[in-house]
Amino acid sequence: MVVTLIIACEVGFWVLLAAGLALRYLARRPRLGAAVLLCEPVLELVLLCATAVDLRNGAEGDWTHGVAAVYIGFTVAYGRSMVKWADGHFAHRFAGGPPPARPPRYGRARAVHEWKTCGRSVLGAVIAAALLQGAVWYVGDAGRSESLEQWQAKMALVAGVSVVIALSYTIWPKKDPGAPSPEARESSGEGSRAAAGTKPAP
Repeated sequence: MVVTLIIACEVGFWVLLAAGLALRYLARRPRLGAAVLLCEPVLELVLLCATAVDLRNGAEGDWTHGVAAVYIGFTVAYGRSMVKWADGHFAHRFAGGPPPARPPRYGRARAVHEWKTCGRSVLGAVIAAALLQGAVWYVGDAGRSESLEQWQAKMALVAGVSVVIALSYTIWPKKDPGAPSPEARESSGEGSRAAAGTKPAP
């Protein structure tokens, strides 16, 4: 049941997203479109309640409940950015909006982008781990909640890997292959200074 609900919530997320954006840009009903988009958190609430009821009815905490917690956590963490991404593309395609800005690829800007992504991943992992802990307390039986605790360890790993990736872009920033090297910039600067100091012939 839980797996079916997860699939239904994922499908429902994209259906509501498409419907909300269509109402906003195609039907020219921005308020109604916004109201439809605001219904998306209800899907996560339904999944959370269904998971809790399943556990309450005596189901053993297994991988399906772990996946449900992870889905809710990362949907909350990434949901807003996904809606913003889809909104930008929809506006560009159907409403004459500007092309969506692409994520930066090099240098400090790329490092900042990676830290923002890291923040969302860590937030999703923390929410998932908190939901899993709540499920462990709710079950109240260590033998039936071992799988949930294993999912908590996986969330710690996800958070750690996200931080390492963002840190790597900070320590070793990716360089733009088309940018001039420091030696070329220095040579260009010396050449400019030399040209500026040259007097025209009489």
